[in-house]
Amino acid sequence: MGTKTISLADDAYERLRAEKRENESFSDVVRRLTAGASLEEYYGALSDETADELEAIVSRRRNERTSEQRERVERIVDALE
Repeated sequence: MGTKTISLADDAYERLRAEKRENESFSDVVRRLTAGASLEEYYGALSDETADELEAIVSRRRNERTSEQRERVERIVDALE
């Protein structure tokens, strides 16, 4: 594995250094900070009640969107006939 030298502004370096944990290299810091978040990290973040409310809202919006799309297709088909 090779290495690269990069230039950082002083404030950017200080921010990176502030994120650095004990026994962690700067490469490790960059990898950790740029890794995509796993959905598992958010498991349990919402109460059951809030999760149920959110699920109902999403479901309702999907149904509304599906109905609107169906109506739009019907109008197009009618116009083409």
